[in-house]
Amino acid sequence: MKNIAVIGAGTMGNGIAHVFAQSGYEVALIDVSEKALEKALATIGKNLDRLVKKEKISEADKSATLGRITSFSDLKSGVKNADLVVEAATENEKIKLEIFKQIDEFCNENAILATNTSSISITKIGAVTSRPEKVIGMHFMNPVPIMKLVEIIKGYKTSDEVTSLIMETSKSLKKVPVEVNDVPGFIANRILMPMINEAIITLNRGVADVEGIDTIMKLGMAHPMGPLQLADFIGLDVCLSIMEVLYDGLGEAKYAPCPLLVNMVAAGDLGRKSGAGFYSWTHGTKELIVADRFKK
Repeated sequence: MKNIAVIGAGTMGNGIAHVFAQSGYEVALIDVSEKALEKALATIGKNLDRLVKKEKISEADKSATLGRITSFSDLKSGVKNADLVVEAATENEKIKLEIFKQIDEFCNENAILATNTSSISITKIGAVTSRPEKVIGMHFMNPVPIMKLVEIIKGYKTSDEVTSLIMETSKSLKKVPVEVNDVPGFIANRILMPMINEAIITLNRGVADVEGIDTIMKLGMAHPMGPLQLADFIGLDVCLSIMEVLYDGLGEAKYAPCPLLVNMVAAGDLGRKSGAGFYSWTHGTKELIVADRFKK
């Protein structure tokens, strides 16, 4: 595989485009928003600048990487030459299914269609295409250029040949792929999201405050980031969406989203991307400042 199409120029999409291009692949980065594409290319440039400053790559490597990325606002044009498409649109089942119907129509018959979904069924996504054996999950971790793990999720009809090829492709990106079965939440979020949800429940019931919960998990459990800070980093809307997938798919009360999480999302407090969640993100420093509503 040589030509990669990445759908979605947000945080995950630009990171995926970055690692493929830096590994020598030709990348078509696709988004309906020209502004999002401009922002993505600027972000990739800044991330490459940091690598140059740390002497991990040269200026020539940076220029070559950027030269391998072409932006498209038209889906059909962007995917027409792709050997592999990696969809990294918002974590919304309806949107993803519609995208896969379109790329199945627009791509050549040999193209592999991958999704960066963190929770939605690969089997369900594959079922809306004419090539379910070529549909697979490639769940990258955020931030993509730094995090080594890629969850490789095999749908009910995904072929062994496609799975093997995507495992090897992930290794070519200097990532560590782990094959996972197609169950709600897969592995990463099947374990992580209930922990985050339980931290929110603990806060909601007054067991401890925001700083207390995060400090205990950082210093007591050696987590680099507390669960509430991590929830803000991921996006509370994404956390809620994944918890709903777990609850709907597994039908167990322990996966029910905390009412506080539901209310925060409804109110528009989505974490870092909205400027407020469990912490305030509008002050422009790396210092963690607890959001006003959670201060004592």
